[in-house]
Amino acid sequence: MIKIPKPSYLDFDKDKYPWKADINYRKQPGDYKVGKGEQGVLICEPYKTEIGKHWRFKNAEIATISSEKLFELFTQYLEINDFVGADMARKFLQMGYTRSRRYANYKGGRKYDKTKEYFPLERGTGDPEKAISATIFYKKWKAAEANPIYSKLKADWKKYRG
Repeated sequence: MIKIPKPSYLDFDKDKYPWKADINYRKQPGDYKVGKGEQGVLICEPYKTEIGKHWRFKNAEIATISSEKLFELFTQYLEINDFVGADMARKFLQMGYTRSRRYANYKGGRKYDKTKEYFPLERGTGDPEKAISATIFYKKWKAAEANPIYSKLKADWKKYRG
């Protein structure tokens, strides 16, 4: 019998998740964890609200406007030495890439069929225009990660705060 991998969110333990919706991470930046990839991006306020309203990837034109605005916010947060804001903006850029790729790979962005015990759906059925959006976000995401100020702040943050 072939074991089909299940989505990781099925075994999600909310109590063990280090990011909490009731924390203001601007007022309590010490509670922020960098984590892996995009973790915490849809929880950490006030950044989620400030940054999230600019996050769009419907087509190349919208993805370009969105990624440029997110990168601008990333830079502004760095200018005021707000690492948490910069990291959150970087995460939204990364999420622009990953979500665009998901929609490029799978029709409607759905990877699993919920009606058949999360059986993986056919890859290659998605929207080719989303692949262009993904490329646009990828470039900005990698530019953010390559920023030497951000890289230093991130390394220091992870060393001292996690």
